[in-house]
Amino acid sequence: MNQERSVTLNSLAQGELLKSRSAHALGKTGLALVLGVALGGVALAQSAPVGVPDKSFPESVTSTKDGTLYAGSFNLGGVVKASPGGKAEQFIQPGAAGSRSTLGVLADEKGGLLYVCSNDITGFGVPGPGDTKGAWLKVFDLASGAPKGSFGLPDPKSLCNDIAVGSDGTAYVSDSFTPNVYSLKPGGTALEVWATDPLLAPAKDGVGLDGIAVGADGNLYVTTFIPAKLFKIAAKDGKAGAVTELKTSRAIDHADAMRAFGDNFLLIEGAGRLDKVTVKGDEAQIDTIADGLSEPVSVTQVGNTGWVAEGKLSYIIGDNKGKDPGPFTLKPVSLSK
Repeated sequence: MNQERSVTLNSLAQGELLKSRSAHALGKTGLALVLGVALGGVALAQSAPVGVPDKSFPESVTSTKDGTLYAGSFNLGGVVKASPGGKAEQFIQPGAAGSRSTLGVLADEKGGLLYVCSNDITGFGVPGPGDTKGAWLKVFDLASGAPKGSFGLPDPKSLCNDIAVGSDGTAYVSDSFTPNVYSLKPGGTALEVWATDPLLAPAKDGVGLDGIAVGADGNLYVTTFIPAKLFKIAAKDGKAGAVTELKTSRAIDHADAMRAFGDNFLLIEGAGRLDKVTVKGDEAQIDTIADGLSEPVSVTQVGNTGWVAEGKLSYIIGDNKGKDPGPFTLKPVSLSK
């Protein structure tokens, strides 16, 4: 589906949802708690942080096994890539293939693809590049960066947030503004609603689906940002089954990105934490790996290192808007414990 929709993401309801993300997640009970706080409690890895371009707010990070990191830009669009210890260079140009502001990014080495969530968020004061309307899943060649596909999220209220890829190559997409998880099968021509459930709907003044990952058991796992919750979506023969809210061992705060981590998961809490999540049945054990991170938004694993993108989104859509956010980095955190 390549036809652009004429509906922009500037309705009052959607504006209130994103304001909620900045006001709640970046306010007294959320990310602002860690602004300017020293990183006590963070098990820094031996690698040096990787810088991303000045004034570019990263919202997601992904990687390949050789350690190459890829990060999008919430405000500038496009995707940069870098080797650990190296300098980030532009890989996908801002506005490429009709893309706008870049949220979730995911490298699929098996398929040789880079998936990118592109959104028009001009209604929230972030114009981004180009003029494409709506929310889209953009697909690029992982080696060359050449465009491979463009797939619109069908609901005009949609916000494409993040992506996971199953063992059969099916891509799954979380939509923050509807209770839908979409799927795109290899060779598919359009996104399809794979799972939908009232449990996944955004609460009033909240933000819904965010992180998404495929578990070692083949089921799909998702987070909701506000209120912060974890869910399991049963999967069998490629079809979605029951949606179950997981009982967490402790309260979680602004559940953001989620990535598979062996038989477990890595989870970003917007309140400044990187966690390991161990799921047993309908329960989730939450163990903090690092605390005191500055407005984290995403994580990716390279060996024993977790690379955390510190988005500092309060400086573009929150209480710190207009202030100097300082340099942006992808921060290495040891995963050995």
